[in-house]
Amino acid sequence: MTTAYRRSIRAFAVVTTAALVAIPAFLIPAATAAPGDGGALAQAPVVDFPTLGRDSTVAIYGEQGEISLTLPVPPGLTPAAIQATAAVPPNLQRATLTAMQGTDTLTRVELPVGAPAPVTIGLTGAKIVDNAIALTLRTDLVPIEGTCVVDTDVPVELTDAAVNFVATESRPQTIADFLPPVLEKLTIAIPAAPTQTESDAAVALTAAVVSRYGSQPVDVAVQQLPDGQEALAGPSAAFERRITILERPESAVTLLGSVGVPTLLISGPATDLTNQTNLITSNLSELAVSSKAVAGPLQVTPQLPPSSTTLLAIGEPGQSATAITNPQVTIGIDQTRLGRSAKGIRVNLKGSYTPLPPNYGGQVVISVGDTVISRWATEADGVIDTWVDLPDDLLQRFTDLTVAVDAAGNTGGCGQSAPLTLTIDGDSPVQSTNADPPLPTGFQSIPQAMMPQIEVGIGPDSFADTTRAVAIVEGLQRLSAVPISTTVVPLEQAQNSSNPAILISADSWDDDDLVLPVSKTSSGPIELSGVDGNNTPTTLTLEPGVNFGSLQTVFDGTRTALVATSTDAPGQLDALLDWLDEDKDRWATLHGDAIVQVPDRDPITVITDGAAAPQQSDDNNDSVIRWIAGGVLVAIGIVVAIIVLRNRRREPGS
Repeated sequence: MTTAYRRSIRAFAVVTTAALVAIPAFLIPAATAAPGDGGALAQAPVVDFPTLGRDSTVAIYGEQGEISLTLPVPPGLTPAAIQATAAVPPNLQRATLTAMQGTDTLTRVELPVGAPAPVTIGLTGAKIVDNAIALTLRTDLVPIEGTCVVDTDVPVELTDAAVNFVATESRPQTIADFLPPVLEKLTIAIPAAPTQTESDAAVALTAAVVSRYGSQPVDVAVQQLPDGQEALAGPSAAFERRITILERPESAVTLLGSVGVPTLLISGPATDLTNQTNLITSNLSELAVSSKAVAGPLQVTPQLPPSSTTLLAIGEPGQSATAITNPQVTIGIDQTRLGRSAKGIRVNLKGSYTPLPPNYGGQVVISVGDTVISRWATEADGVIDTWVDLPDDLLQRFTDLTVAVDAAGNTGGCGQSAPLTLTIDGDSPVQSTNADPPLPTGFQSIPQAMMPQIEVGIGPDSFADTTRAVAIVEGLQRLSAVPISTTVVPLEQAQNSSNPAILISADSWDDDDLVLPVSKTSSGPIELSGVDGNNTPTTLTLEPGVNFGSLQTVFDGTRTALVATSTDAPGQLDALLDWLDEDKDRWATLHGDAIVQVPDRDPITVITDGAAAPQQSDDNNDSVIRWIAGGVLVAIGIVVAIIVLRNRRREPGS
């Protein structure tokens, strides 16, 4: 897995927060509650790290290495221990791990020096501040006798980690407490035929909640509200919340129910409903310490992208690495944090490295992926202060910039050489300009090419299209480190607009002014546009014919649009959206111009010259196939090799 890929699936993760790999979450059965009372509360759960918003692996490097770790704690629960499987570098005599809060030691455990084995890291006495605990995990490694140093390239790894909580999750009593620190699922209830305002509020709420929880994989679902009811029947599950959205004269945000987890009702007229929705995730919500509140005007102003910023401002507070000869750090350039599709990205790298001893020679090497973009000989003062330009053709949504000190020489005997430390400062300036057309194009250009405001066009089937819009915005928000701003409008209005848009036309696409990469009439051939630099469509006739659902990206010379449609097969579009939702990482790995869902096959990615696949390591490449529709006859003699289609059979984490 490339660093860029890893970074793309943790767009919201705080850089300084370490994390652990997932095991399936297990929740001890919660107390039952009467149907309709708002639900039950979790008792003494064991929650895996991904549910807590942590990355997949904690890696602690060095003989005396340490990492900082922050874990959310739901009200009423107390963290008792971290359960994990530990693996240490080879050739160790002894290894210990200490969990600390400040200068206070919570626990010290012996780590296995042979095969990986389970460990329990006690958290008794940990102080909870703002519904979270902040920990430092420190390792002390002792090499076996006769071994010079520990292999610093091999870390102590903790995998399959989970937090064991005790006690019972507290019931939210006020609006301020409604959204918990840990949320697995949000269900939005809307009427069977929602108004445009109700749809707009549901989509805006989705973006706001997914953004609020960042790297926590919150699942957002839409359900139909029974006629005449204000809440869905039955209890909520543990770590889940339900919100009802209703357009009606009274503006209010209200907790419903007195037992278990209450439902939150957001209501208001067309002119105020979305405004009331904004209360839930705004800073004002902390003051809503009652069961009912009415918000005044809450302005959500999209941020205009700056042409100059710093690494710290785009989520990179600085990086440091220590090694005997070759320290290196990787810096992520996230275009969503730049707030636009960017080109001409320049970074004034500021930092330092340990001056090399006389018996060493070396160079500083700057690279993007496998491409070296700058290098120079190390200098006696060890100061780094230089501008580097990222080539436009190497840019992706997330681009990793690697800084390394390549040093070589006689390291001497055991203990005769001091390690080298490389540091890049967070105040290093970053400059960029707007890319028009986007760089890159296709799926890797979204959502940054659609910022700061996205119109969402839905058709007359408002409930189904709202559900689709929620699924798409949920996926796009996971790609963005900053909140996405949306406005739901009728489909025709969004089609005729010059603003970036999500266009949902589930049954068919008949807008001749916006040509899709892959299209098909009900009885005609498949048309492939923009292939091999040719504006003339290439056709592919299949016998028997195949209908499909698709998500397709288009840049029409003015704006970027994401089109959700099908060829008289809306069920295939829904199947595609369900497939993307099954694995939260799938949105991040999309590339090319379109992804197509045909019956009884995995989704297929369509790539034209304008949307080449991102650079990947050999172990992360898809198997490239030519799509000849499973061997069906091609009625016209065309060269299928003019388009590359990749079968989406990627295994998670590959």
